[in-house]
Amino acid sequence: MQNICLLGATGSIGSSTLDLISQHPDRFRLISAAANESVERMVEICHEFQPERIVMGSEKARDAVAQACPNLSIQFDYDTTAMTEIASESNVDQVVAAIVGFAGLTSTLAAIRAGKRVLLANKESLVTAGKLFMDEVAKHDVTLMPIDSEHNAIYQCLPQNESGAIKRSVDKILLTASGGPFRSFSNEQMLSVTPEQACKHPNWSMGRKISVDSASMMNKGLELIEACWLFDVEPDDIEVVIHPQSIIHSMVSYDDGSVIAQMGNPDMKVPIAYGMTWPERITTQVEPLDLFEIAQLDFSKPDLEKFPNLRLAADAWYIGGTAMASLNAANEVAVDAFLNKRIGFLDIAKINTEVLEQTAVFPVTDLEAVFGADKTARQKANDVINSKAFL
Repeated sequence: MQNICLLGATGSIGSSTLDLISQHPDRFRLISAAANESVERMVEICHEFQPERIVMGSEKARDAVAQACPNLSIQFDYDTTAMTEIASESNVDQVVAAIVGFAGLTSTLAAIRAGKRVLLANKESLVTAGKLFMDEVAKHDVTLMPIDSEHNAIYQCLPQNESGAIKRSVDKILLTASGGPFRSFSNEQMLSVTPEQACKHPNWSMGRKISVDSASMMNKGLELIEACWLFDVEPDDIEVVIHPQSIIHSMVSYDDGSVIAQMGNPDMKVPIAYGMTWPERITTQVEPLDLFEIAQLDFSKPDLEKFPNLRLAADAWYIGGTAMASLNAANEVAVDAFLNKRIGFLDIAKINTEVLEQTAVFPVTDLEAVFGADKTARQKANDVINSKAFL
């Protein structure tokens, strides 16, 4: 029996994780869960799974959940300190890190330092503080399992049993991308796209922020940075491949000419289940892939002129230090402004460019450096938006 701490319980990753726990009650138990303000959904989780402890993002949300669960023996808490506590408690075996954005950084690091098996869906942790995280993973000998579909696919396709095998035998990592809903749009068409259009991903069910990131290809840029830290490579070792069907989740090209791909219907339960049970596999109730029904798989190169966020992410990685944290922060502010209809879709990349070019870069020696860069970049991004300097 594995006790699961689920950070980000009310999002899409959280829902898939809970589905797997329900399917395999003999193997997994939800011991604790965290969410921001989704009171109604957390109340449902409390009644169905009866965890020992839940954490909400605010005192108001905490009180609302507690009042709706008067007869349940659950400890109700709130704030980031409590989230960090549940991620490192002694009765936790695995931590699913699925809090969206920069907010998941501290709790994910706490889980690593506590020696937990970490299932990582919060890509911002590695984007903003990759070296710190990977150093802590090595120091505490932690199993860090990526559960983003692409990174999980790469993990499955890479050699697992020999130190240094990646450097010696792998030619290139092929990171797939659906291309989002606007891959065939012209720049003129993208000038007038709405948040509602951007949030309609053609293949995956995701939250609004990550859906916009997918539409702008910033999500793939963040995944590029994440892959560099996870697999000890550089952006030049990774080729992004537009694959609109999202059937091949990523590939690895080897020196002997072989290409190994991981394929499957687009459902997050598959990579999550692999992370929860590796090196074993369990049933997921995901429909098996029918190649005859798929019939055709398409591939193309990304258009970096139309989707400059992908290039910006590679630039930030090579700049190093706090540049990646600054880019991530700017993007979070810009996406929020777009979702609130304060800026246009194409303005997101313009704001990200302004902030990356104008923000000082410092070495990432500790989390304080990351927090400082994040704060500065958010302020700069808001200044750029308010002054319309990107126009």
